[in-house]
Amino acid sequence: MRATTIHAPFDMRVEDVPDPVVQDPTDVVVRVLRACVCGSDLWAYRGESARQPGQRIGHEFLGIVEAAGSDVTGFTAGDLVVAPFVWSDGTCDYCAEGLQTSCPSGGFWGSVGSDGGQGEAVRVPFADGTLVKLPADAASDDHLLTALLALSDVLGTGHHAALGAGVRKGSTVAVVGDGAVGLCGVLAAKRLGAERIIALGRHTTRTDIARRFGATDVVAERGEAAEAAVRELTGGQGAHAVIEAVGTEQSMRTAVAIARDGGSIGYVGVPHGSGTGLDLSVMFDRNIALRGGVAPVRAYIPELLPDVLDGTIDPSPVFDLTVGLDGVPGGYRAMDERTALKVLVKP
Repeated sequence: MRATTIHAPFDMRVEDVPDPVVQDPTDVVVRVLRACVCGSDLWAYRGESARQPGQRIGHEFLGIVEAAGSDVTGFTAGDLVVAPFVWSDGTCDYCAEGLQTSCPSGGFWGSVGSDGGQGEAVRVPFADGTLVKLPADAASDDHLLTALLALSDVLGTGHHAALGAGVRKGSTVAVVGDGAVGLCGVLAAKRLGAERIIALGRHTTRTDIARRFGATDVVAERGEAAEAAVRELTGGQGAHAVIEAVGTEQSMRTAVAIARDGGSIGYVGVPHGSGTGLDLSVMFDRNIALRGGVAPVRAYIPELLPDVLDGTIDPSPVFDLTVGLDGVPGGYRAMDERTALKVLVKP
């Protein structure tokens, strides 16, 4: 089959690799119908996260089960399924608690020795604990398939951030970051009943989506100017809940500064220097809580899936560029140059 591999910074290739097969009785093989490029993939693309030459990449996909191991009970060939961005056994204490990202038997797609989502097919370990079945008729609905793909990462990650930030009905929420996760954070905050949602972002095409998703205000400034703007919008108090979806020092400093005393920050931006943006004495004095991390999206898919299926929420606008498999390297360039928000891949 053909799959995307990374060989060095800015060196993405689509190459012939061995076809995936069932290796363990709990495996299935999924033929990929939809995949995408994540903002976190750009850290590897830019050389800021180490990868071995030729390593697979991509962690968001949905598709059709082609083969199933003898111990798989929940899936058969022909089933349409979505995969969260990690696999998990579904039987350990962490999985039972809804923290599948800490499963001792789990792992990330595209890690050394595993298939990546940006290819024609994927071997899925622990299929019963990992995959979620989708309605068969969704396979013929192009728009719905695209919306369902967001369940593999960005929609659940935005939801995780909103929960970590303590979003509740009637609250004021500020969202730091205008990437796909930040925009899905806006969508999640709206779904959870936030009364006011302030989106921080400088790119009009992205903040237009934020407004479509439920943002009531947009702040285009950065740094201290952004902090002042949010304070002005909130009568000097700041937001009850802040979603941090970037992971840098500046974004974390902004998140702390715009949080209301007694408020909470839900952080899901992959950390790249963000720890230096935290001043615990400030957070202590102002009673600001911090909660978040790698989103256990497998735990959230059953809750979010019905709302996507009936159109209550539609995350599909975050995908603004579609490519075939051969177009994936160009898709990475487009996202790196910020001419694309999130690239949809149709193998």
